[in-house]
Amino acid sequence: VVPGLIAVILMILTGQLTSLTIAREWEMGTMEQILSTPLRPVEMVLGKMLAYFVVGLADAILSFVAGVTVFAVPFRGSLLLLTVSTLVFLCGAMFWGIFISAGARTQVVAYQMGLLATFLPGFLLSGFVFSIDTMPKWIQAISVIVPARYFVTILKALFLKGVGLEILWPQLVYLVLFAGIVFLWSVRKLNKKVA
Repeated sequence: VVPGLIAVILMILTGQLTSLTIAREWEMGTMEQILSTPLRPVEMVLGKMLAYFVVGLADAILSFVAGVTVFAVPFRGSLLLLTVSTLVFLCGAMFWGIFISAGARTQVVAYQMGLLATFLPGFLLSGFVFSIDTMPKWIQAISVIVPARYFVTILKALFLKGVGLEILWPQLVYLVLFAGIVFLWSVRKLNKKVA
């Protein structure tokens, strides 16, 4: 349960943190000041993400340490693979939150959209609570796009089985693709909002 819980916690926390960033700027009226600077949308997305990346990384480290020490979950895998997959997953989750925030003008809307887009899929469709194999086929098809599903698989495999990149590369490739695509969507959405 603990490795899956780590993935869900990180998905919810990082997605919710960043889903309020740009909406807060619109609500406080500071977005007009930001838009008057030579700052490009790519730089704004990266800046907003990096501001919360340290918080997400600290949460990840705390979760991993608590899992190993407090809950005595054995860690049998590669620490390097755990680090790389966590960093990629955090980037994807944060870019997802920024994409949500770029589409909302108020923090309330951004919070509700973030909750629907991170908590429900991360909790119900990741394989953490319910086994994906026992879900109806149409729900299994939807769960294919949920990044927490792949991170849960990576964490369970690293913690409990000690498998390496030769087995987990498809999940890691998906997380990289997800982070890249959502980053591009965030920049494009912010471009449209600015224009």
